Amino acid sequence: MPMPEWLNRRRGKNDDRDAAQWSKCPNCGEMLYRRDLAANLYVCSRCGYHFRMGAYDRISTIVDGDFTEIGAEVRSSDPLLWSDRKSYPAKLAGDRERSGLSEGIVCGFGEIGGYEAALGVMDFHFRGGTMGTVVGERVTLLLEEARRRRLPCVLFTASGGARMEEGMFALMQLAKTTAAVTRFMGDGNLLFTVLTDPTTGGVSASFAFQADVVIAEPGAMIGFAGRRVIEQTIRQRLPDRFQTAEFLLEKGHIDMVVERRHIKDILARLLEYAAKGAQRLQEASR
Repeated sequence: MPMPEWLNRRRGKNDDRDAAQWSKCPNCGEMLYRRDLAANLYVCSRCGYHFRMGAYDRISTIVDGDFTEIGAEVRSSDPLLWSDRKSYPAKLAGDRERSGLSEGIVCGFGEIGGYEAALGVMDFHFRGGTMGTVVGERVTLLLEEARRRRLPCVLFTASGGARMEEGMFALMQLAKTTAAVTRFMGDGNLLFTVLTDPTTGGVSASFAFQADVVIAEPGAMIGFAGRRVIEQTIRQRLPDRFQTAEFLLEKGHIDMVVERRHIKDILARLLEYAAKGAQRLQEASR
């Protein structure tokens, strides 16, 4: 698949992730040539393990062509004047340099299977995908603009929870994004979420599970608190498959588990249903 021009411009000529020629599958131990792994959508060709995927790489596999980003001008500040071995601004600068991202989510608009949609993609490579004020604001901006355009929205989640360097300001984003989803869906707009590895903490407790259809990638870890925290709290051993996508599907918490190579087709089908439903409503109101 040729790299779209917008993605080529975003990634630039030097991408640190391409420096390593080989990657070892953490599931089966297979050594995978980096270019072959990328061509296979970062899925192990031997065991099917789904590696974590960068936001722009993910977007290039989902949108048909161009992608128009919004909210990129919204940047993090240092509301608590966080003090650690490194300052919070220094941590952010390091993550921007390593990931090529300005924050933990990329939001915008593009076509998926010929249907225009709003799209937000979280990236675990930036501060572990933690949700701070900027992530919450960008999700809200995306939902509000999609609401104005009356377009369905797709959100890919990958998060370690709320961002500790922003304290209560980060926790407030749970209420903020939940309210934005409520307004968006209250107008009859459809929301689809795709939970990737990992989706935990505040993101799982807010917009990740509010969607009309909740999809997950195989093997993704999905939950709120960590496994060890829960075991120590309840003093019981949890099932081996606990907090996996397959376990949540079995218990009815998500709608489907879909391999990465099929996700675009599934989303296109859902967007087709959304478009036909909107058309029928328009015809009925005439």
